[in-house]
This record gives sequence, C-alpha cells and structure tokens, in this order.
Amino acid sequence: MRAHRLPGIAMIASFLLAACGPGGAPAFDRSQTSSMLTVAIGVDPDTLDPMRQTTTTVQDIVKMFVEMLVRVDQDGKLQPSLATGWQEAPDALSWTFTLRGGVRFSDGVPFDAAAVKANLERAFDPASTCPGCNVLPKAIKSVDAVDPLHVRLTMNMPLAAEILLGVLSHPATGIMSPRVITKGTPAYAQQEQPVGTGPYVLKDRVKGDHVTLSRNDDYWGRRPTYGQQVIKIVPDAATREALVRSGQAQVILLPPISDLPSLQSDSTVKVMLAPGDRTVFIAINTVDKQQPLLQNAQVRQALNYAINRDAIVKSTLFGAAEPMTSTMAPSISGYCQVPNPYRYDPELARSMLQKANASNLTVTLIAPTGRYIQDFQASQNVANALRAVGVNVQGPRTMDWPSYIGTVNVPPDRASVDLHMLGWAPSYLDADAAMVLLDPGQIPPRGLATAYYDNPAVSALIKKAQLEANPALRAQEYCEAQKQVWNDAPWIFLWVQRFPIVYSSQVTGIGSVPIESFSTVYAQPA
Repeated sequence: MRAHRLPGIAMIASFLLAACGPGGAPAFDRSQTSSMLTVAIGVDPDTLDPMRQTTTTVQDIVKMFVEMLVRVDQDGKLQPSLATGWQEAPDALSWTFTLRGGVRFSDGVPFDAAAVKANLERAFDPASTCPGCNVLPKAIKSVDAVDPLHVRLTMNMPLAAEILLGVLSHPATGIMSPRVITKGTPAYAQQEQPVGTGPYVLKDRVKGDHVTLSRNDDYWGRRPTYGQQVIKIVPDAATREALVRSGQAQVILLPPISDLPSLQSDSTVKVMLAPGDRTVFIAINTVDKQQPLLQNAQVRQALNYAINRDAIVKSTLFGAAEPMTSTMAPSISGYCQVPNPYRYDPELARSMLQKANASNLTVTLIAPTGRYIQDFQASQNVANALRAVGVNVQGPRTMDWPSYIGTVNVPPDRASVDLHMLGWAPSYLDADAAMVLLDPGQIPPRGLATAYYDNPAVSALIKKAQLEANPALRAQEYCEAQKQVWNDAPWIFLWVQRFPIVYSSQVTGIGSVPIESFSTVYAQPA
C-alpha cells in the first residue's frame, strides 16, 4: 500500500462524529422548531449549486444542507464524513471508499454508491462548470459503484492523497439526491434547489435579500437546536454591526474593522478573530490586449513596488492582516517564504515603468464591497498608490457580488478590466489548493485563474507535485513554483487577512474552521 502523509485517516474502517449518529443523537424537542437564528453576511450567493461554487462564505451555507465524502475539522485536518473510510490500491491507481450506512437525503432517497457515482460524474463531466474540482476530472478515469456502500475511483494517474481527499472535502463534490441532477435536464447543468443529507434543508432564497434554511429533523447525525436559520444579505459592514448590536441578527461576518475595539468591550456581543488562510491580491490581466503593457513582467513588478502594504494594513485594515510573503498563507502546508519581498519603493516603481516604456500606463480597476475586510476602501488605497507613481487608474468601480463574479470569472477573450481585487481561501490546507489560481488549466471557464497566468515552468512544477509521493520533494517543488510566480508577478500581492466574526452573547456554539469558514449549525441559546 502506498504511504500517506495524512496520519490516522488514510485508511479508516469506521468513524462516528462526536455526539452524532442515529443511535447517539441527543433527545430532541420538536417544540423548538419555531426558533430562529439570523446570520448577516456581506455577499449575495452567485449560485447555490455545490458543483459551481466559487465563494467560501456561500460554500459555508451550502455545506449546511449538502455534505461531502470528506470534511475539514477545526484543526484543518481532513476527516471522514459521508465516507467512513478509504483505501488506496498498492499501484496507486484506484481508491475504494466505504460509505456511511443508514443515511437518506432530505427527499427520502437513500444515500448510496449510486448517488455518489451520479454526483461525481456530473462534477467531472467535461461539459460541467466545476471551479473547485481542480485536477480531479483529469486524474479520475471512472467512478464505479462496487456495491451500495462502496465506491471505487479508478485513476488515470497516481495523485497525492492530500489533493484527492482535499477536493472530496470541497462542496464542488458535495453529494445531492440523484433525483435533482438527472442527466439531460436543466438542473444537471445548474441546480439552484440542492437536496442533500445535511442537518438543514434549503427552504427558500430571495436573491439580494436572504436564504432560509429549515432543520432536517431526520438528519443522520447530531440535530441542530435552531429550527430555522436565516442568512441575510447585508453588503454594508456598518449595517451588519447595527443588526448584531440591536439583536436583529445573532451572528455577523466582517464587521467594520475600525470598530473591533468597541465591539470587544461591548458585553452584549462576542468577537472571534478566527485564523484564516485567505490571501487578498489584485489580479492582473497578464494577456491583456486592451493594455498590452501588462503582459510585461517588469511592469507588473513595478506595480508591486508601488504599494505600501504595511501602511494600508495598519491604517485601513486596522491590523487585521499581514502582508503576503509568498503566493499563499503561512498556514498552508507547502508554504515557502520568498527571499525577495516587494518592499515599498515608489521611486523604483516609477523607474521600472519608465524603462519598460510604461510611464503613461492606463488601467481599469474594480473591487467588491462587503466580500473582504475593507475591500473597496483598500482598493482605493491601491489606486492612489499607483497614481502616485504615474499610473492613470480608472476606478476603482464596485458592484454586487454576483455581478462581480460574472465580470471577472470569464475567459480571456471576454475580459473587460485590467485589474481586479480578489481573495483566495483554499478549501483544504495544502499548497495544491492554494496554487490552483496559478494553474493555466484553471483559466475560466474551467476554473478561477482570472489573471490568465501561464508559465510552463510553473505548470510543470505543479503537475509534478500533484503526483509526488515524497513529502519533502513535493514541498520543494511547490517552493520553486512560488518563487517563480512571485517574480512573474501576475498579481499585486497584498495581504493575508484574519476572519472576524461577531455574535450575540446570548448565543453559544459559533465555530470556525481555519479555511476561513464559519459554522452556525450547532449554535444554541446561551
């Protein structure tokens, strides 16, 4: 059997979540069905389809009603979920997953190997849009139901266990009732009414306003306390703060960061500065035909030298971030600090632009509002810094999140802006998940590599690391890739942000996972 670097989970005969399972579920009071928890977030979901997920906050909502074979725990480790265990063949060309028995989808259909096969084949279908599937559609040759509780994945090539299991923990590979994804129907391509096995059921959605979830009283595991959870869409951070202070919402994400000291001293609320793995950057259109000067790496490097990251983190983000020191967060396995960070040097930036005949560079810039910490305000700082070295910046403009994603997540020939702010929080703490935005195989519409970066040397290192069984060699390959990307500067590298969550002191059980993920499933009155 092939050796793994995931102690204790590469082969697990059985697994039971704490206080979970039909036999171990706590006593259940049906009188609680009218109780409700309100959560305020900053972005409207672009889609509720697990397969087409692009946004961590939206994924957190989806994971409340659609579960995966594998999950990420509070320590960032991969653990069993709908699969209780897995085993890799000695030749590394197949994996067999043992499924949890006695589970049903919320529409009553049994969860079994046939359901897993239908969902994975949908996600891996070349005609499907699956940004989170990463390399799996290429790596997996077939998905076969061995019997009702066993699924075999036959591989086209060996794949590092961290990647295979990591992608199977992503909502993109979430398992829905086969009834709602019948091939040949519109829902096969786009499913906005997912039916899963989770502790909640999707009740309704009003775009731009809210998503309502109802408790799944037949859930196989530990049942939630709240009968309903309402996810309110509130782009303005000050309004979200007002909602939690007034008791109109019990949980909010990303409060006005300047108000953290005040919130921390307010006895009616609690503040969680959760660890995160999100890098925030300005993606540069590296194949830009409207502004071909951006195809020059020296120009892109100059833009990096123009930014005073420390000052922006201090004055605009109020210390809730750290400047990037590589292409990924230090919490990611495989992180490698680069030897040549981009210091703030506006004179050097101006000189480099002049040498590249880019003294009169004109660029368009857009940024979201309510998606990241002080996102639009920080983009204004970036724009002013670029103007200070002679760049004519048109913008920043902003828009609602679905429109934003629709603008930036497009193929190169449809790109309409030169620079756009984006953040990336890998769904599992491995370098492969962090490097996916720098893999040309993930350029839209196949994925989310919206800088359209394509360096064959980096691509070769990523591919080699994906197949590498030796952890030391794998880390070295990712390190070399990070250094090359840093020099090529497809992004203006900004910072790694924290993940602030504010919740009412009358509520307990609010959790987080270090992949910038919040959890309110097991919230309850204090």
